[in-house]
Amino acid sequence: MSGKILIVGQSGGPTAVINSSLYGVVSEARRHPEAISHVYGMVNGIEGFLNDTILDFDEILPGDKLDALLYTPGAYLGSCRYKLPESLDDPVYPKLFEKFKEMNIGYFQYIGGNDSMDTVSKLSRYAASAGSDIRIIGQPKTIDNDLVQTDHTPGYGSAAKYVASTVREIVLDANVYEKESVTILEIMGRHAGWLTAAAALARKYTGDNPMLIYLPETSFDTEEFLNSVRQCLKKNCNVIVCVSEGIHDKDGTFICEYDSSVGTDTFGHKMLAGCGKYLENLVRSRLGVKARSVEFNVSQRCSASMLSATDQQEAAAAGTFGVQAALRGETGKMVSFNRQDTADGSYQMECGLVDVTEVCNKEKAVPLSWITADGTDVTEEFISYARPLIQGKVDVPLGEDGLPAFVSRK
Repeated sequence: MSGKILIVGQSGGPTAVINSSLYGVVSEARRHPEAISHVYGMVNGIEGFLNDTILDFDEILPGDKLDALLYTPGAYLGSCRYKLPESLDDPVYPKLFEKFKEMNIGYFQYIGGNDSMDTVSKLSRYAASAGSDIRIIGQPKTIDNDLVQTDHTPGYGSAAKYVASTVREIVLDANVYEKESVTILEIMGRHAGWLTAAAALARKYTGDNPMLIYLPETSFDTEEFLNSVRQCLKKNCNVIVCVSEGIHDKDGTFICEYDSSVGTDTFGHKMLAGCGKYLENLVRSRLGVKARSVEFNVSQRCSASMLSATDQQEAAAAGTFGVQAALRGETGKMVSFNRQDTADGSYQMECGLVDVTEVCNKEKAVPLSWITADGTDVTEEFISYARPLIQGKVDVPLGEDGLPAFVSRK
């Protein structure tokens, strides 16, 4: 295969470093003009490709202008939550591959999370059945860190750093007054509590806030929660509690459903929000103390103010590795991260490849052994796992207005 076009897209929720993966893909593709004649971008993912919304990177981000992707959050190409049909006999597949053929596309790179890897799996399986030689690679990303077959995912380290830093700031704010207070921090995490667990990194010493951390991997009991808060108030008049949006009771009912009905998104997932507010009202009414709640919401994924240099570098490395793998003939794979054991115990990561079909439609939970027996905290094993991922500072260039000089499509 020579002189083919590489096309790349982004899908699902953005992260602080999803554009770093895009940078890795485009910059590496440009190093192989003999095999890759051009690099195109799908605007709004596979759905945009079907609607013929495509851009040419040579025209829109030539030369060193591409570097701006390394510190720009969000998804530069735009995103989508379009789900390809389950049946590979659906007419959308021959339509897609006919478009690939017409455009001389030989390489397809897709940056996204669980549902995006489902797209990669379906396209690669159809390509195999149709005898297409297009090489299809999945690039991992998600702040939720819930993809299987990989130690962690690009996007998690920066989001974890943002969570830990913001929690530490809120702890200092809460300590201003001597009056008893409880602050509930609601953090993203539907079924996996990786991001909420990162709040533990905010502690400066044993017994520091946040004093309680609740993940969706274990059942949540409101009476036990209130008792735990009472005990914490005996030790510190200002108590910080971190909860995942997806915490649920022993019957599987989300705590946010105790107070209101919730809708579903296009994939049938319940749109969770509100457990922090529910617990705030519960503490105020039952314990009679000042209570407030803070929902971190999209700030966890859209902020570049706390970019992890480790996360940024690994995201770009994943993009580079995925292109190199495709050039070697690999297809139907997802780039994975493999943590290496070193003699001195320092952190080291290497990229690898896994069968994308073994990744999609599965979720990696925080190991129960990394959660305390009473379900109110995480263990040192988690701290050792997560701390290396938040290391390093990225200097984001500022514009003439004194604000970050992010790049965006006009």
